[in-house]
Amino acid sequence: MPELQGSAGAALTPEDPVDQQPPTPQQKRPSGPLIALLVGVAVVAYALDQSTKAWASSALDPLRPKQVVGSLLQLHLTNNPGAAFSIATNATWLLTIIAAAVIVATIFFARRLRSRPWACALGLLIGGALGNLTDRFVRDPGGGRGHVVDFLELPHWPIFNVADCCVVTAACLIALLAFLGIGIDGRRMGRDDDGGQPDGAAETDDRG
Repeated sequence: MPELQGSAGAALTPEDPVDQQPPTPQQKRPSGPLIALLVGVAVVAYALDQSTKAWASSALDPLRPKQVVGSLLQLHLTNNPGAAFSIATNATWLLTIIAAAVIVATIFFARRLRSRPWACALGLLIGGALGNLTDRFVRDPGGGRGHVVDFLELPHWPIFNVADCCVVTAACLIALLAFLGIGIDGRRMGRDDDGGQPDGAAETDDRG
């Protein structure tokens, strides 16, 4: 078999290692299953949030909270003009803009998605943010200033909803992934690019 000539004129055999080529743009794109996972999580989170809000609005009396697990968990219907857990009640329009910006930024960063845990976290973040953002436009007084429906109450804790749970869970998961050094591309910080396959990445077949 003919020998291959290296850049310095030295002979290379087919068994000698060669430099790995940088990833192509196609390899950097998120795989279809990961995007499907992100969208699926977002859709489930959004649907669960909106359906529970619709039920709470029709079945609960704001003046008569219902006990679910004694005083540990109660259903207490409120209309919240502020953010999660009744924060910033006088800044409704600003909160609407922030929620929209979070959704757009999350979709932008999803272009680098190569990790299943990150797909779940971003899906929860989008679904939760979109759930509360919907209330801003479809509930009174509307026009981006609508009040968010909250109905879950714990002792010594502001009343919240399913969308708030999704956003907080996403934030905790993102913080955990950052603590573990797992990037949105699925690689661990400090690991060489060829040190392993990104989590959730599609396998490639190198056979000719």
